[in-house]
This record gives sequence, structure tokens and C-alpha cells, in this order.
Amino acid sequence: MPLLILLLLLLLIAPAARTQELAGHGGPVRALAVLEGGGLASAGFDQAVILWDPGAGTARRVLRWHAGALSALAALPGGGLASAGEEGRIALWPDGGAETPARVLEGHAGPVTALAVAPDGVLASAGWDGTVRIWRRDGTARVLEGHAGPVGALAWMPAGLASAGADGTVRMWDTSGGRVLAEPGLPQNALAALPGGALAAGGADGFVRILRIDGSSREFAASPRPVVALAAAPDGGRLAVASMGGSAAIWSVADGRLLHTLDGPGLPLWTVAFSVDGRSLWTGGQDRRVRRWDAATGAPLGPLAGEAEPALPAGADAEGARVFRACSACHALGAGTGPMAGPSLHGIFGRRMGALPGYAYSPRLARGDITWTPETLADLFTRGPDVVTPGTRMPVQTVGEAGDLAALIRFLEVATR
Repeated sequence: MPLLILLLLLLLIAPAARTQELAGHGGPVRALAVLEGGGLASAGFDQAVILWDPGAGTARRVLRWHAGALSALAALPGGGLASAGEEGRIALWPDGGAETPARVLEGHAGPVTALAVAPDGVLASAGWDGTVRIWRRDGTARVLEGHAGPVGALAWMPAGLASAGADGTVRMWDTSGGRVLAEPGLPQNALAALPGGALAAGGADGFVRILRIDGSSREFAASPRPVVALAAAPDGGRLAVASMGGSAAIWSVADGRLLHTLDGPGLPLWTVAFSVDGRSLWTGGQDRRVRRWDAATGAPLGPLAGEAEPALPAGADAEGARVFRACSACHALGAGTGPMAGPSLHGIFGRRMGALPGYAYSPRLARGDITWTPETLADLFTRGPDVVTPGTRMPVQTVGEAGDLAALIRFLEVATR
């Protein structure tokens, strides 16, 4: 489904509960990728990619290079990552990230909505321009045309590359060309490759179809609303299904049986991904959080680290501490904690921007032309870092409610001493 339509629909949905959260993004989370070694990456409408340490529940690094909302991520061999979105460029990042991408692929004439990596490392992309592209090592691409409209999903299979689009078709591409594998008629928004050469497709009618290369298929009704995301467990026996505006569930692939409905915070969801061992399910969505669920029960497991809330410093504003959760994944408060994805905020009041030793600031922050005071911090969170300090890698976080902003400043004045 086109990114613009998804964005408009998101604005019509009420925000979810503020519980059991791992915050860091400044907008809805639209894509997740499980990295080699067990790491996790997320990306969304705030134009940022965040690399997480799932064991510690903290952000390792924020990659802020793209100039538009992000909708696709894919893990690369060797620990790298590919990211793409509305600007149409694909960024290839080395393991652990960097200040800028190791390589940029260009060619799409519109937003990129899907990325997929084959077992041999070949990258494919698809987008609003109706094309599918298979990228060569020299940065050129084989352009595949056949869809009549935006292409929203890709999946590599032993037989080749599968794509699904707004034209209501699922297509297979191999060295000889492409063919229609299935034609449900309504837009198809999500794909997931399954063991044995099968393919799961989710569409606007709320059905999930299990397709095979020989043309055989079966289906089950997963939701009364359009399916927007699919993820297959590593063993291929379970399928996570997220639908527009609400429900998310885990289904049995073998018989189309509902196993668990996700019931907890963070709904509606826009992206799902199983952990490497299949025991956890990562989700991201409307409320800007990345969450972990027990894949065996569908129960929410809370923050990635599963740790208790830290004790408030004496005299700290409790409501301000709640607002600060959106910053806590990237910034430490105490002395001696060192930088996380962002610099420590200890002693921030009276400190010049970009002046903390040992942290690699973006060129804009390194200019040091702002001194942090209650007033300048309030301005940062009112207008947004992309406006106050353009070029920063900080996710676009704003606090629109005056009471929340005042509480946040009161909290920081005490907690950063």
C-alpha cells in the first residue's frame, strides 16, 4: 500500500497506551530487520534508522542520513544493513553503522517500499514506480517491469524473486522473466517466504494466501481489515500477521489455525519480525515504540531488556520522567555512564552544544553555537531538532503538549545534575 496512504490512515488512529515501551523514534515505526549476531534495526517516519542492543534494551547507534520517511530495511551478509524510503535512494550500511552509508543505490523514480536480500547476498528493491530492481555488485540494476502500479512487497524463494503490488497480483521473477503466480484482485501488501518453496501473501481483503510455484494455493481469513505485514518464524511453522488499524496475531501455517492474538500495548502495528531463535516477536507501529512479545503465548514482554523502571532521582518530576522515556533509549542521565546512541545528558544545563568529550557529534552540533538552558531545550523540543539544528542525526522528537514539555524540563533540571 502506498506510503502516503498509510501515513494518512495513521493520523486517524488513536495513540496506544504508554506502557511497556522501548522508545527512541520520533514517529511511527515502519520497518524492522533482525541482523546477524542477534542485533535489531528499526526505521520509520522520523527518517532515522536505530540499531538496538536487544540484550541491554538500548540503542547502539542512530543512523540519520535519509531525507525522507523510511519504509524498508533488510539485513545484509556480514552484519550490514540496507535502508530505503520515500526519497527513492537505497543506503547500504556497514556492520555497526557509520556517519554516512558505505554505498548508495539510485534508480527508482519514486519511493522505495520494499527490500529483500537473497541467501547469496543479492539485493532486490521495489517501489511506487511499479518496478522491481535486482542490484548488481557494480551498482547497476536489472529492472523488472510487469506490475500495473506500486509494488509493496518482495520475498526471495528458491525459484526466484516474488513481488506483490497494488494491482492485485503476486508475480515470480527468474532469469527468463516474470509471470503471474496469483491474482487475488485486491492489492497485496505483504509477502513472506516459507520452507519448501511456499509463499505467504497478505492483502487488502484481510486474507492470507499460501501459494506454491505449481499454482496451487489455500487461504484463511486473518483479519476483517487489510493485512499490512507478515513474518515467518525461522522454522516456517508460524506466521505473524499484522492488519491495518488493530489486530496482530500468530497463525499456524500448516492448517491456518489462529494460535495467539497479541493483546497488549503498542497496537496498531505496522511491522513484525521474529527473533533468530523464534522465541520472540519484535513489533513496531503507531506509538513509535519497538516491542517484544512471547511468540509462544502472544504475551507482551515489555522493553527489550525486560528491566524494572529505574528509581527517580530525589525531587524529580514523575510526569517528566514519563515524557523522557522517548529519549531514554539513546541518552543516559547519570555521571560516568558515557554516551549511548546519543551523548549523556549529565550536566547538560550550561553546556555548549557538541561539547561533551568522547562523543562523535554531527558537524552541525559540533559547531557549538547553542548553550543548553531550559529555554533552548524547550525550543528544541517545540520546533524539533530538524529545524533548530538541521543536519543532526537525532531522531525528530517533539513535545507538542505544553504541560508535558514543562514537566520534561523540570525533570531534566533535577535528573541531570
